[in-house]
Amino acid sequence: MHWSAHSVWWHVYPLGFTGAEQAALPKDTPPVPRLARLTPWLDYLVDLGCNGLALGPVFASETHGYDTVDHFRIDSRLGTERDLLHLVEQARARGVRVLLDGVFHHVGRSFPALADLAAYDPDGSLRVFEGHQRLVALDHTSPRVADYVTDVLVHWLDRGIAGWRLDAAYAVPLPFWRTVTARVRERHPDAWLTGEVIHGDYAGFVDEGGLDSVTQYELWKAIWSSLNDRNFYELAWALDRHNALLDTFAPQTFVGNHDVTRLASRLDDARHLEHALVVLLTLGGVPSVYAGDEQAFRGIKEEREGGDDAIRPPFPAHPDQLAPYGRPYYQLHQLLIGLRRRHPWLVRARTTVTTLTKEALAYTATADAHRLSVALNLSDGSTELALPDAPWQLVAGAGVFGRGGVELPALGWAVGAVGGG
Repeated sequence: MHWSAHSVWWHVYPLGFTGAEQAALPKDTPPVPRLARLTPWLDYLVDLGCNGLALGPVFASETHGYDTVDHFRIDSRLGTERDLLHLVEQARARGVRVLLDGVFHHVGRSFPALADLAAYDPDGSLRVFEGHQRLVALDHTSPRVADYVTDVLVHWLDRGIAGWRLDAAYAVPLPFWRTVTARVRERHPDAWLTGEVIHGDYAGFVDEGGLDSVTQYELWKAIWSSLNDRNFYELAWALDRHNALLDTFAPQTFVGNHDVTRLASRLDDARHLEHALVVLLTLGGVPSVYAGDEQAFRGIKEEREGGDDAIRPPFPAHPDQLAPYGRPYYQLHQLLIGLRRRHPWLVRARTTVTTLTKEALAYTATADAHRLSVALNLSDGSTELALPDAPWQLVAGAGVFGRGGVELPALGWAVGAVGGG
């Protein structure tokens, strides 16, 4: 089993987390070692139950990190290569792997090799990313671009990172990814490569592009939407689709990230935060938790300049300085992540729905001889849900398991295992 099967990632957007400036520092300004601010949080993520630190952009950029100008240099707002390598070493000492975020569809306008590596439209103008004039697309038909991206990926893998999140992977031709990933795996066969894919043929990106995983946005949307509408039929449909994906790969699953409105703000009823987390951590896939979601942080993404600021806020210098109101959500994450870590087979588990109404859902997660039962109730009254006939015992939540079913309280949830395992 690949090491990623045991991974639960804590996802951080470093420029926001550390309170960095909105734009790159002047060239003559000494680097500010802000990456060191993440070190006190390593024990926090371990206590949470995570064993992976997924970093957002750390490379030299013009503004928000996704307008990279040098993939071989750490953004001076965050420090130096030495600061990053120290963080990687500190993480490794705690059994934590580090994932880097690489933007290889486009670069910032001040990227030095722009003239040689950029893509051009038929009229001779620089091609840009989805209408963003500051983000210039690379020419993915050019062997020089493939060489450059391969060199970047290998450079940082050589220095101890465990893998890459490939930003805007959906916008890059699959043959390009296949070329790059094949070269990378010659040097680092155990590296985990996951791509940002919003919609489309998820399995195709893995099969044809040579990636290990992609972001499961379909499941993300189905989770919060079904909870807001109190309509589990939408989630049940998504579970069938999710099962089909698991035949090919383990998707990267999440209920929040640096690009979307915080779950606590997205949900109409905060009591459904628990239901969302139960689903995330009992389904197949490689789950990630966006930093702050475990504290029920709020924040709304807006489609305007600076519209990401609310979902990418600065964090205090130390976890002890967090507000106390988020503690119950942190403890719930500990409970469910702990359950997940005790059942690593869940990474490729398929789900079978046994009870489905608008406000009630029960399913079993199965892999080989392993089974968990999961039951969710969105109604304001107690309800009984059918399960496969087994001696289920409660391992998380609140419910009474009997022969062939479980009784849940209002707005309740429960996870059961055979024999309490």
